[in-house]
Amino acid sequence: MQKKSVYRTIGLLIVLCIFSLVVYSAVAAARGVEEARASEELRFAEEAIRRAAITCYCIEGRFPESYGYLRDKYGLLVDEERFTVHYSIFAQNIMPEITVIKK
Repeated sequence: MQKKSVYRTIGLLIVLCIFSLVVYSAVAAARGVEEARASEELRFAEEAIRRAAITCYCIEGRFPESYGYLRDKYGLLVDEERFTVHYSIFAQNIMPEITVIKK
């Protein structure tokens, strides 16, 4: 009878270990997906600002002086509660430096 009890305990421990590994793997995969999504959102926001600046250059013959100008005149929407936009222009005929950072 004691051997059955020992085998049951060992079997239960093995099942619990396997279950723990499966749960850990699922959590790790979910975190990886979330990090990839956040990275893509940053890239998409930066590309949207860059495209709007190029559109402004094509229409007006100059790059906009600020990110606010793009937002106001070209309807650019970036979630400013989640992201900080750094927009630095050197001259009106040189592509501005654009960086989007997660808050």
